[in-house]
Amino acid sequence: MTALNTSTRRVATAVALAAGATLTLSACGAGQITQTSDQVAAINGTNTDVGTIALRNVHIIYPDSEEYSIEPGGTALLGFTIANLDGYRGDVLTGIETEFAGSVTGADDIEIPALGSVVAGVSEETTDLLESVDESPQPTSPEDTPIVPAAVETVELVDLKEGVRPGLTIPFTFSFQEAGDVTLAVPVDAGPVLERHESDLSPIVGEAH
Repeated sequence: MTALNTSTRRVATAVALAAGATLTLSACGAGQITQTSDQVAAINGTNTDVGTIALRNVHIIYPDSEEYSIEPGGTALLGFTIANLDGYRGDVLTGIETEFAGSVTGADDIEIPALGSVVAGVSEETTDLLESVDESPQPTSPEDTPIVPAAVETVELVDLKEGVRPGLTIPFTFSFQEAGDVTLAVPVDAGPVLERHESDLSPIVGEAH
């Protein structure tokens, strides 16, 4: 039981790192020129659990290329992290459904092995980070069961309908072979990076607030 609990905690930590890597972190920077002066207005994704399956940072990614669009008829990426905290039995994501898209592609028959995880919609930098973690030496202690490396998937929302707008939430249903179905409200990313404009009325750089 100790080994299983240790492994479960390690999986939960890995999930938190993977989910956190896809978020734009915010900080208090009012009145100062800081590293957050041109940050994205972040909206954290939705978190929920169903059985031993943990869904983290589920969100619709705001398009940053001509390939994707949140306009009606467009295609957008869905971002999320899914972890299976069961130490013995795997599960399968059989599909994702929403009334706000004609179809959801790339989400059929995705295997989530015992103590394994799947991430979607991650940046190239995050993918490199996950690959470096996967290549790191695995623990040899019998109390530290190795974590199954995260699988990276691309899940697309095709033929979007009206109503997919930054700051709003969209209902989605995730279906799992073992854990069953779970419906959650998924937010749309707030939007692109906004340039900070300075004027004579702007606070003095570095002035405390």
